[in-house]
Amino acid sequence: MAVSRKAHAANQGAAEKTTCGPAQLDKMLTEARNAMAWLREGASVPQQQTIRDFAKSRAKALKDIKAKLPLRQRAGMPRIKRKRDALPTLNYTMRGFRLKDGRLHIAGGIALTVVWSRELPAAPSSVRVHQDFVGHWYASFVVATEAQPLPATGAVLGVDWGVKETATTTSDAHDLPHAEHGRRAAQRLAHYQRMMARRKPARGQAASKGYREARKQTAKLHKKVARQRQDTARKWAKRVVRDHDAIAVEDFRPKFLSRTTMARKAADAAIGATKTALIEMGRKHARDIRLVHPAHTTMDCASCGARTKHALPLSERTYTCTACGVVSPRDKNSARVMLVRAGLNPAGADRVRAGGPLVPSQREPGIPVP
Repeated sequence: MAVSRKAHAANQGAAEKTTCGPAQLDKMLTEARNAMAWLREGASVPQQQTIRDFAKSRAKALKDIKAKLPLRQRAGMPRIKRKRDALPTLNYTMRGFRLKDGRLHIAGGIALTVVWSRELPAAPSSVRVHQDFVGHWYASFVVATEAQPLPATGAVLGVDWGVKETATTTSDAHDLPHAEHGRRAAQRLAHYQRMMARRKPARGQAASKGYREARKQTAKLHKKVARQRQDTARKWAKRVVRDHDAIAVEDFRPKFLSRTTMARKAADAAIGATKTALIEMGRKHARDIRLVHPAHTTMDCASCGARTKHALPLSERTYTCTACGVVSPRDKNSARVMLVRAGLNPAGADRVRAGGPLVPSQREPGIPVP
């Protein structure tokens, strides 16, 4: 990485360009392995894969710089990570691992006993062995999968993201309330963080056993909350995808909420993770997932398409259209706007009639209203 940076700096304004890409770095790795015994003790496959990952990140950063993207949008150049700040991760391609008798054999004559979460649907093309902050080791396999189509239902759904409710949809039965996993764990988390603060080592000193234990308990609690959020998101996404053929999803970017007074509650809602789970579940089961730009979705009327003259404050939870006079809950109106903008027939959504305002329906959720 240092040599690559040096070559990049030397190319600035130089007539003759020097390159230091993956090919040159591979040659340097071969020379280093011949010269250093400690480097030869490790397998060459993960070392070469590290060079590939570095080259991919560097190429993306240089491409963004050449395109003159603003700093907040472009990828940064790869940075050196200190050993104590980086968790170990090893990537193995096909020639670096094999599966035999339920065990994972990786380059270097190492055999690992794996606790399988599920059977692999096909032969894996690569595997990543990595450690998390809790100290647990995982093996992530890359496998080519096929779509598993579900039976058609004829129903469509609009999804609007929020903080009070993580997801508000055009079907009352498919709304996702805020689970508040983080709020329930906040008291225990504060306890462990106070333990860490009391036992924090001085600069230059090694951490005590008590500090390491408190840090481990904190990491375990963070991991538990993350898994709870992921489990809630996946179960909801599976239910939504199973009951609807087409889903219009607000292409919401929750990053800006981290700079507002709703930062803690928005982070606990895990909007980004829930959106990702819904898109992945839709792709897995061959459903039609359409992303809708979120601009003005709270200001437009889902019935007539008129737009309010001013932005609605968050305290105003009921949408009243001044053009057609329709009155509906603000988030429900936004969810139906998703259907209209996605080009889906609003008559296929629960509580919606074609060409009319939101009205109560006697039908079951998810069944089209003619």
